[in-house]
Amino acid sequence: MKKSSYDKCGQVGPFIFKYYPEYWGISEYPANKCVPFCKVRDEWGIFSNFAPTPIPFEGRNYSCVEQLFQCMKFTDPEVIGDIMSASGQRIKMKAKHWVKEGKIRPDWGQRIVDALRQCLRLKFAHSEEFRKALRESGDRFIVEDESCHPRKYADAYGCKLIGDKYIGPNLMGRLLMELRRDKILDSDIK
Repeated sequence: MKKSSYDKCGQVGPFIFKYYPEYWGISEYPANKCVPFCKVRDEWGIFSNFAPTPIPFEGRNYSCVEQLFQCMKFTDPEVIGDIMSASGQRIKMKAKHWVKEGKIRPDWGQRIVDALRQCLRLKFAHSEEFRKALRESGDRFIVEDESCHPRKYADAYGCKLIGDKYIGPNLMGRLLMELRRDKILDSDIK
């Protein structure tokens, strides 16, 4: 894949390309072998970062993975407090505002995937519903379905349904499948 291809993966694409090359690239998944998720209210919505799965972390209680993940971008207590006061899509909107204000931590590009992985592990630790859904997904591919989003290409986190395949970088799905492999296998062994 050409370096310029990351332009189609949104703002995090260049950081994935540079710091996490193992997650770089476009993958294809047969739709009939997938567990797609998009909206929280959908069948597999528990996989969404917006699913209401409270997570305690470093003395705070976060309403969902998305809130924790967005707060991890910053170190300023005022900014974190502002994001903590938001819910739903307003979480991302507030974080975007603070990014535009230049408040984002300077090393964020080097931390994105590790931060998201940590958030998902915490979700696994604190949500039985999430653990159950990971088990029930079996060995199917997990994909974040961005087909309903108006942009032509999926961003770095998801895929678009094109014909009978989901196509895209699918960072979220890949991290969820890794978590399922690592955690479910660990718990099966014990």
